[in-house]
Amino acid sequence: MAISATVIKADLNISNIDDHYYQSHHLTLAKHPSENDTRMMLRLIAFALYASDTLEFTRGLSSDDEPELWQKNLIDDIELWIELGQPDEKRLRKACHKADQVVVFSYGDNASKSWWSANQGKLSQLKNLRIIEMSSEAYEQLEQFAQRHIQLNFTMQDKTLFISDDNHSMEWSPVTLQD
Repeated sequence: MAISATVIKADLNISNIDDHYYQSHHLTLAKHPSENDTRMMLRLIAFALYASDTLEFTRGLSSDDEPELWQKNLIDDIELWIELGQPDEKRLRKACHKADQVVVFSYGDNASKSWWSANQGKLSQLKNLRIIEMSSEAYEQLEQFAQRHIQLNFTMQDKTLFISDDNHSMEWSPVTLQD
């Protein structure tokens, strides 16, 4: 018998001062059985940083041809494609042809650095690709926020993200490897 996804409810209050975006989002997302809490929280951070009324979670780990999140316009063109981890160069090349902008949130110091050094030359040719790296230290802090019902405040100011709930807080300054 297959293990089913865990349903997560998330209430996000986003104040992105850098981009002048102020909104609350009430989300329901599925945490894949093979996904850990920290990775699920990184999906929420990706949502918060690129939030819009049309940004949505996809089938993610359950699908080979969809990203973790995407934003489509009214005629179903993909405006934004968001991946997590260290995706294959071929997958990113395909995504860059399908979407106006592709963003990768790479994490795990050793895996991320190794992936970046092996792929930097090929990936630098993709002009609509942005790669953001999250240190292992910041990534591990995300677990403290994971619950079945999450209420988070995100404030982005001067390129630093402040995350808090009733009991915890952290700050993270995204490192852009490619823009």
